[in-house]
Amino acid sequence: MVRSAFFRSLAAALGAVVLVSCASPDLTGPASPNGTASIDRSLHHGVAVLDSAQSTNLQLQALWWKQSLDQAVSVTKTIGASGGTISIAQTGLTVVFPAGALTSPLTITITADTRYVAYKMDPAGTQFLKGVTVTQQLGTTQIQSLNLNAPIQAAYIADDSIALSGKVPVLEIEPSTTIFSTTAPLVPQSQVWIIRHFSRYMLASG
Repeated sequence: MVRSAFFRSLAAALGAVVLVSCASPDLTGPASPNGTASIDRSLHHGVAVLDSAQSTNLQLQALWWKQSLDQAVSVTKTIGASGGTISIAQTGLTVVFPAGALTSPLTITITADTRYVAYKMDPAGTQFLKGVTVTQQLGTTQIQSLNLNAPIQAAYIADDSIALSGKVPVLEIEPSTTIFSTTAPLVPQSQVWIIRHFSRYMLASG
């Protein structure tokens, strides 16, 4: 029952995202050398892609880990055409690649930031034929056990070298939804979002 409610909630969240273009990407187009589709970033299905003026104006505060990591944590795994899952137990991250997201095996590395709820995902520039589902458990973050006063957003950062302290300019807001505790309705438990490409993502609030 809970699983069913979750997927209904996620579907509603995805449907609520305003498309920046009426055109849909050709997800069956030619594949790039790493076995992924060549898709124009401005046509990502269901993603609020911001132009340069918007991305300058839209700045979000990255969430902090409840306790900073002693060092950056990385996980590397090869994902093929049949799909697969990559998890980082220390931070509560799970990334699920559906079958058909890639056309050939690709070695993927995901690295967690030591202070902020953010990840670098390599190879940078990789694009997927199907949406990849990212789930972040919030028990490892500063926001867990707090009543949610502002929405949590999953944001794409175009500049891999930009510092995450203070307000961070973002390029995309990804389709996402917050899952709340069944016993404390205002307490967030996890955040789920969909990505179509790599590389750097963070969870943020306004």
